[in-house]
Amino acid sequence: MNERKTPIRKCVGCTEQSGKKELIRIVRAKDGEISLDFTGKKSGRGAYMCKDAACLAKARKKKSLERALKHEIPVEIYDNLEAEMNH
Repeated sequence: MNERKTPIRKCVGCTEQSGKKELIRIVRAKDGEISLDFTGKKSGRGAYMCKDAACLAKARKKKSLERALKHEIPVEIYDNLEAEMNH
């Protein structure tokens, strides 16, 4: 009876809640570098997104990823996210 609760996070694109493991984490480190975090353990400010191209398009259009990370997002990060979702 020692079940662990699954952490729930909200997608910055569609704003639906899912388990942390089903989402991609995007991290802004203290030096301002933005990267994808597949381990969920990198330090820094994080935002979560579904592994769905439609959510990425919504987040890009609404600039919700920029707001969540409080930083401008380079085009390469969006391209990396898109490539990861098409895998």
